[in-house]
Amino acid sequence: MNNTELVKNPTKSFAKYVSLNVLSMFCFSLYILADTFFVANGIGSQGIVALNLALPIYSVLNGAGLMIGIGGGTQFSIALGQKDHLTSNKVFTHAFILAISLGVIFTVIGAGFPEQLATLLGAHENVMELTSIYIRTVFSFSIVFILNNCLLAFIRNDGNPNLAMIAMLCGSFSNIILDYVFVFPCQMGMFGAALATGGSPVISLIILSTHFLRKKNGFRLTRCKLMLQRFGKILSNGLATFVGELSSGSVILLFNYVILDLTGDMGVAAYGIIANIALVCLSIYNGIGQGIQPIVSYNYGAGKTKNVKRTLWMALTVALGFGVLFYLSGLFFSSGIIAAFNREGSQELIQLATRGIHIYFIGFLFMGLNIACTSFFASMAHARQSFLISMLRGFILIVPLVLVLPRLWQMDGVWWTVPIAEIVTFLIAALIAKSSIRTMEQNAQFTEQEMDLS
Repeated sequence: MNNTELVKNPTKSFAKYVSLNVLSMFCFSLYILADTFFVANGIGSQGIVALNLALPIYSVLNGAGLMIGIGGGTQFSIALGQKDHLTSNKVFTHAFILAISLGVIFTVIGAGFPEQLATLLGAHENVMELTSIYIRTVFSFSIVFILNNCLLAFIRNDGNPNLAMIAMLCGSFSNIILDYVFVFPCQMGMFGAALATGGSPVISLIILSTHFLRKKNGFRLTRCKLMLQRFGKILSNGLATFVGELSSGSVILLFNYVILDLTGDMGVAAYGIIANIALVCLSIYNGIGQGIQPIVSYNYGAGKTKNVKRTLWMALTVALGFGVLFYLSGLFFSSGIIAAFNREGSQELIQLATRGIHIYFIGFLFMGLNIACTSFFASMAHARQSFLISMLRGFILIVPLVLVLPRLWQMDGVWWTVPIAEIVTFLIAALIAKSSIRTMEQNAQFTEQEMDLS
């Protein structure tokens, strides 16, 4: 799809970009879900505990790549909307350098200090070895994780969402296949699960590299003066996305600490099931957010205010639809979800996870709306608004709630933390969005009046 279609037919563009990104991100989330399924059935509940303790490191890697990709992609697409191809190439060059640099840093940290990181994440003696193995292995692939997310965003913004989808699908399916092979026939345990996860973005990158063979490729590395200001813009525009991903990992870490104190390993295993399902739902919401980014950015750069507003309302409608679907699925099919990860048939695990799903899934009704608003503001380079919404749902509300509510309601307090945080965030995000749209429309009317006078 040519970028001019983003202006001429935003509804058609929305249907294509969002559907492709939702499918891509859903399959991408199968990285961890496949690990959980095969670890649960190949290693047992201790494996689930170790994997859940290590999940925050995956959120950090994924978030770093998305931060650079979304932040750089926004600047890139706005430049395309303004027909400034020189700037778009400079943006990609800066983003590429950031991706490689962060990848090297994470590789050194993860490969050199896995036991210390495992301890920091709450691993105790029973699961220390399993957690450390997973951390060391996944962090060894830091460069490809970050670079893959970066290239995915730029290729989508360059009018080639089909290739991005194909790359993510192939990477995800290869992870599922390798998970089975490494965990069962090869009996490689936790190392095999981590190796399968780390190898998937390698396959995705190989497929993405074909984009540079296209004659219509709209970006490439270019020799230019490196500017701290440009690095800063990429990071600031993508910071809200990083906070959203980091908050997922931080919430898992914080919840693990609280749950260990309340119910021990079995509570962490129950939360591990819910957290992994939540990552899948979150990935679909992120797909909606990433899908609207090229459309909003390009139209915003081209001054098409009506298209920008229409895209937001379509995103909110789709996000709410998915929220209702997720909530009803948890309400009526919780037993089947839990059974897939409960090899031992533990009744305690069933009881804890069932109650958790019925309460926690209420948050999905509002989570997608908040993520759509975050992406909407980030796509227009309104970093402060997007950052505020991310901070509200990721840290500002979550932290005090998870520290206070369990003291009042025990495990029910843990499960209610996310729904309450998402509901309050949505009320604030709605006010910010309403004010921002009003201001944007007033500015557009003022610009039109100036043009008529001239």
